[in-house]
Amino acid sequence: MFQPLLTRLADSYHLVAPDYPGFGHSDWPDPKEFPYAFDHFAVVMEDFAQALGLSRYTLYMQDYGGPVGFRMVLAHPEQAQALIVQDAVAHNEGLGVNWVTRRAFWADRAANDEALRRNLLSMAATKTRHVGDDPHVELYDPDLWTDEYAFLNSPGQAQIQSDLFYDYRTNVEAYPKWQAWMQKTQPKLLVIWGKHDLSFDSGEPERYRKDVPNAEVHVLDAGHFALHTKADEIAGLVRGFMQGQK
Repeated sequence: MFQPLLTRLADSYHLVAPDYPGFGHSDWPDPKEFPYAFDHFAVVMEDFAQALGLSRYTLYMQDYGGPVGFRMVLAHPEQAQALIVQDAVAHNEGLGVNWVTRRAFWADRAANDEALRRNLLSMAATKTRHVGDDPHVELYDPDLWTDEYAFLNSPGQAQIQSDLFYDYRTNVEAYPKWQAWMQKTQPKLLVIWGKHDLSFDSGEPERYRKDVPNAEVHVLDAGHFALHTKADEIAGLVRGFMQGQK
């Protein structure tokens, strides 16, 4: 997902985009031995950053990156130079209609596990996650959702993703802490949002602006993974934002 951004900004910045455990080309440890939880992911990413000597950085947080990144920031606020949020939620109201099934899963995992997997892991859900309600489907490479669907149906993935999503409820509980931190510290913040994103409520970008009035907020003609179709525009926004941090 981040490759288009990396190729456009690598001339000026040191860029690092790791896959989380259980994702992409990282290891997929057995869920019986490795807790798939956002607290754990944050610790892994902190260790990863330390191993690479990244003591001062700007975090680009998209979707699951929000819960991981906010945990890292609250644990080590001195290390975060600035924050870039792209389609990641930090307010309960930001969770849209899709989350009715998902909240039911949190309330009773056993009774709602099958419905959750359809809602989150099916081919239809996977395609919608990428395209949303964008009328210009032709702009998207179908490999984006067919490859992701194949990945999600690899052996062990359903359990990994189910475990991690069950832990997502801890993010909702933590939202007030993240909001309070932003309101108190007023971090340098760039918010980028795809207006065709059906995963989250479209009012979420302005909620960030309410917490951080000086935040730079841009809503683009794009989907949940806005870099798929707006890489040039996003690269320009990020470059301008980062130049302002010097």
